[in-house]
Amino acid sequence: MDGWPGGAVAVAVAALAGVLKRPFCYGKTRIMNIYVASSWRNEIQPHVVSALKRQGYEVYDFRNPKPGNHGFHWSDLDPDWERWTPEKYRSCLGDQVALDGFRLDMDALRWCDAVIAVQPFGVNASLELGWAAGVGKRTILMLAKGEPELMVKMCDYICIGTDEVLAVLEREADIAG
Repeated sequence: MDGWPGGAVAVAVAALAGVLKRPFCYGKTRIMNIYVASSWRNEIQPHVVSALKRQGYEVYDFRNPKPGNHGFHWSDLDPDWERWTPEKYRSCLGDQVALDGFRLDMDALRWCDAVIAVQPFGVNASLELGWAAGVGKRTILMLAKGEPELMVKMCDYICIGTDEVLAVLEREADIAG
C-alpha cells in the first residue's frame, strides 16, 4: 500500500479501524454496499435507491432500513414533535425509539463502502456524509439547485443527476476490477 503514511503498520491499523477504502466491486460482480443519505422531503431519493438496486448494488434506504421497518420518525415519539423545546428535543434523543433508529443508521454507515448524498438534505445527511468522509468511505454528492457550499470539496465525486452517479460507480468498478 504505497503512499500510506507509516507503511504497513498504518495500513493494518486503518483496515482494523474500517478506515481503508474498499473497492467498488470485486471482479465483475457488484457487491458494493451503498448508504444513500438524504431527506424525507427529498422526492428524488427513492428513485436513486431504485436505480442503484437495479444496477446490482446493495443499498441502505433509511426510509425502509429493514423488512417491516419504515424508518425513524420523530412523530413515533410525539405527534407534536415540531413544537418541541430544545430541552424536550435533547431529552427525546435518549428515547428507545430514537436510539434504535440511530443504531440502524450508524450500523449501515459502518457497513457501507460508499455514501451517496442526494441533495437537498439537512443536518442529518450532512453529518452522515461528513462522518463517511472522515473515516475514509467513498463519498459521492449528487447536487441539486441551491446555495453553493465550499466544504463539499471533501467528497470524492460531485455529480449532477443519477446517470452521472451510475457512471462514476461503473468507472470505479472498472478501475477496481
